[in-house]
Amino acid sequence: MTSRPKPAAGGDQSGSGREKYKLFKRKSYGQNMAMQDFHGNKPEHEGARDIEQGQNGDRYNHNAHKVEKHIEPDGESGRKWIHPIKMFAIMGRSSSKVSMMTNVLWPFTVAAMVLHWGFPEKELWIFITAYIGMIPAANLVGFAGQELARKIPMVIGVVMETTLGSIVEIVLFMVLIKGDKAGEKIHIIQAAILGSILANLLLCLGLCFFVGGLFHPEQTFHEAISEVGSNLMLVAGFGLVIPTIYYQSLQGNPEFAGQDFKKGALEISRAAAIVLLVAFLVYCFFQIRSHHGLYEDILKADEHRDVDRHRDLVKPKLTFTEAVIAVLLGIMFVSLMAIFLVQNIEFIVTHHGVSDSFMGLILIPVVEKAAEHLTAMDEAYDNQMNFALSHVLGASIQTALLNTPLVVIVGWGLGKEMSLKFELFDAIVLILAIMVVGNFLRDEKSDYLEGALSVFVYVLIAVSAFYYPSPPKLAGGTEGGGEAAHRLLKFT
Repeated sequence: MTSRPKPAAGGDQSGSGREKYKLFKRKSYGQNMAMQDFHGNKPEHEGARDIEQGQNGDRYNHNAHKVEKHIEPDGESGRKWIHPIKMFAIMGRSSSKVSMMTNVLWPFTVAAMVLHWGFPEKELWIFITAYIGMIPAANLVGFAGQELARKIPMVIGVVMETTLGSIVEIVLFMVLIKGDKAGEKIHIIQAAILGSILANLLLCLGLCFFVGGLFHPEQTFHEAISEVGSNLMLVAGFGLVIPTIYYQSLQGNPEFAGQDFKKGALEISRAAAIVLLVAFLVYCFFQIRSHHGLYEDILKADEHRDVDRHRDLVKPKLTFTEAVIAVLLGIMFVSLMAIFLVQNIEFIVTHHGVSDSFMGLILIPVVEKAAEHLTAMDEAYDNQMNFALSHVLGASIQTALLNTPLVVIVGWGLGKEMSLKFELFDAIVLILAIMVVGNFLRDEKSDYLEGALSVFVYVLIAVSAFYYPSPPKLAGGTEGGGEAAHRLLKFT
């Protein structure tokens, strides 16, 4: 093989900030790839070498590993099948230091299983341990999905990684709708839908802007990521609130006194679910098929902004088989924690003054999105804003266009009245949040001020939610049993 070429002498210190973040000047396989950071420095690790092609046509990646057929060079591990010790060592290191720290919470996952099967009467402790134990399990799904995504074409990998990140949410929704008996858990799902979108758009995106802005004066991203994402969210928000607008417009109208429009809202919700699901398929075709080249170029350029890229490239990686096994293990633990949580929600609501609405709006979205938020913030820290936006907006789009229609359709099949009839307050807050984020994305730039403002909007919504009254029936039906719960947000 040819030796690694020396970097060009001196870095390009002129031009825009985007030009300064050129880490690679790629050519086709078989040619050398000159690599330098924006200071013109030589990579620290000898392993961060070019992708080369041997005389017999075999490809070799940056670590001199032979690249197997159908595997992307960046995802080649240099190993095959399963090596348990190496597999668990790589899983323990995770994708970043913050992500690695979540692994110290695995004892809570084990404790939740022990308590559930050994001490079923300890409902409070089962809920607490399952809630905390969900975090490392979700992080494992996210990390394994990231490893698997490296091995396939980049755009498809990002979509798959985002979908795997939504597995926690899908599992929770399905467990909730399956366990619903008389509609008492419908409002939890409705609250979780809106809570997930708001947490992604305002809290996670705001933290990405803030963290990235602290280390980079101004970050940029491509309009194909921001415009398509914000436009899709506006359409998705419109689809989600139509049943609410229908119901709220007619139910209080004296001309239609005595009529119940809940059935009409339910039918509109099911129609909206089908339309939103079709919209998601069109979006996937747009991103993966018709405009695949555009997105791949954007994401490849974003990869090379990371000044620590050469360190990431030389990290040990899971094999394809190990990555699939890790994903399955993560999904198994996530499913168990979700079942334990759902089975004990009624106890927490009845005996500890926490409303169903607050449970769905705040508690569930925080734990289900924790690992996904850490990944996006790590990408923002590395100045990979297109990747961060792809994950944040992609997760919001999947919640609105995929997860929500799925739970409505599954509820339809199970004979459950799973509708999208939210409170008017909820619908207005959702649309306003989408408009605020869309305005921040319009100029294709971000800084820590915009991030702080997004988080402040989320805090304002949380404060309003805390003081928004819940109906007495959600607070336990008694005057003294849930005084604090009466101040929490109602999503029915």
